[in-house]
Parts: sequence; structure tokens; C-alpha cells
Amino acid sequence: MRGDEIRSHIRWAISLFLLGVALLWCAFLARHALLLVYVSGLLAIGFSPIVRLIERQTVLPIGSKRFPRWLAILILYLVIIGAVFLVGSLIFPPLVRQGQSLWSQLPDMFEKGQQFLIDKGILKEHLTLREAVERAPGRSGDAVGAVAGALANVAGGIFGIVTILILTFYILVEAERLRSLMLRLFPRARRAQVAEASREVTVKVSAWLGGQLLLGTIIGATSAIGLWALGIPFFYVLALISGVGELIPVVGPVLSAIPAIAVAATISLEKVLFVMIFFIVQQQFENHVLVPKVMSRQVGVSAVTVIVALLIGGELLGILGAILAVPTAAILQVIGESILEEND
Repeated sequence: MRGDEIRSHIRWAISLFLLGVALLWCAFLARHALLLVYVSGLLAIGFSPIVRLIERQTVLPIGSKRFPRWLAILILYLVIIGAVFLVGSLIFPPLVRQGQSLWSQLPDMFEKGQQFLIDKGILKEHLTLREAVERAPGRSGDAVGAVAGALANVAGGIFGIVTILILTFYILVEAERLRSLMLRLFPRARRAQVAEASREVTVKVSAWLGGQLLLGTIIGATSAIGLWALGIPFFYVLALISGVGELIPVVGPVLSAIPAIAVAATISLEKVLFVMIFFIVQQQFENHVLVPKVMSRQVGVSAVTVIVALLIGGELLGILGAILAVPTAAILQVIGESILEEND
């Protein structure tokens, strides 16, 4: 009988192992869909305090004490879309004008930049803009494929964004039921602790989401002021690129500075040096003052945790992994602290 029990336990262990392997393999195959679900969950967590605030408003009488949750979510979506259109209406006209001017002056800028490289001995022959494009690596036979790939990526990105917005809406609508279902997975004695941890996660993710938007706004505004003061043309376009680049950790700020340096190179070497110094000072201020204040005081994640999370996230999922690294680290930190408190 004892031998039968041992064999039964072995079969049970093997079955669990195979089931775990099968689940991991299915998760790997569905990793893109699971990533969309995870991003939607993070946005739902970040938006939930705002949704609750709208639900409890008393400004608009609707015959009851609280807004329906779906209506509060729709109001939040409309406010976000309205804010995007408002900012776009303020930025888009001068952005278009400066963009058109940049496009019309691009050949002349290309000639000036090329002449600068020839004078310094870096470039040996004079090329037209068309010849430079034709000689670009991978340009010859892959143009159609590159364009088709770019269009496919854009379409996939739009589909992903729409899916995330819709899924975030339904997660917010079902938030209370999902939270109750999650709590029921734990023993009754631990549910209060898990509920407290979930509230702390909500606070941290909301603080991270607001902090990212704040950092992008500050960097974009300071870039516009700095580039304008330095006399760099098209500062509106360059500042917008800088603000958006700030939302992409590690590589974003570096890549967003390249267009400004390129435009400055068409004016003078002195302008290039000034623009490089400006972006270096700006990023040092952002890295050592702004980010620590946002991440440490609001999100409560240490600088070491942020750096390690960015390295691991970037290695696993590239830029998207770096973007999701900090809120993921904050969630893991809450879980770890909760476990340590229980052991104490």
C-alpha cells in the first residue's frame, strides 16, 4: 500500500509538472495578448482613483448620490480625448507651419551639413539628397518591403491602442467584482492584508502614471524655452519630440535630442555645442532631481530598484519593457513587503 501511495504521488507530481509546462508554453504563445491585458490592467489601476472621484462628485445632480461607474469612465475618456484635442489645436498649427518650413529648407540644410563634413575631411564626395537616400543601407531592393512593414506596424499599433482602451474600460467597469474574486482566492484571515496591498498598488501605479505625464510636460516645455532662447529654428517641433521622447526610458531622451542637434548643425558648430550642453544639463537635472522626487516620494521606488527594473525590462521586452518596468517593480515591491511583514 505504501508503494502504491508513493507511485501515486510521483504520478501526481509529474502531472502537475507537465501541466505547468503546458501553461507556460501557452502563455508564451499568447504573450502578445497577455501583454495587452497587462497594460490594460495597469491603466485601469492608474485611472481607478480618478474614476472613483468622478463617481462621488456632487456638482452635477443626477438624482442619486453617485454617478454610474460606466458614465464616470466615459467622462474620464472624454476629458482625456478633449485634452488631447485642445493641446493639438494649440500645437498643431504652428507645428504644421514649422514642419512645412523644415521640409522646404531640408535640401539647403543637407547641403550645409554635407559641406561641413567635407571641410572637416569626414566626407570625401559631394552627394545630392537623392543620391544619399539611394545609397542608404538596405535601400535598394527593400523599399517596398520596408514601407509595407512600416504600415503593418502602424496598423498593429493602432489596433493595440484601441484594444487597450476598450479592455481598460471593461476592467474599470468590472473592477469591484474582479477585486472581490481576487480576494476570494486567499484565505479569510489574509484577505484584509491582500486588500490593503491592492490599495497600495493602486496608489503607486496612479502616482507613476501621473509622474510620467508630468515629466514629459516639463521636459517638453523646458526644451521649447531653451531651444527658442538659443535661436534654434523649428523649436516647436523639436520640443514636442523631446517631450514625447521623455516618456520612453533610457533611449528616448537621447534619441529625441538628435533632431535638435542636427538642425543646430545647419547653423553653426557653436550652436551644436550649446544645444548639446543644454540637453546634457536638462537630462542631468531630470535624472538627479525630477525622477528621484517623482519615483521616490510618490511611487516609493528607490533609485537602485528603478535602474535594475529598467535594465531587466529593456532586456526582456525592449522599449515597452522599459516603460512598464517601474510600475511592475512597484507592484512587486508591495507584494514583497507584504510577504516580509507576514513573516515578521
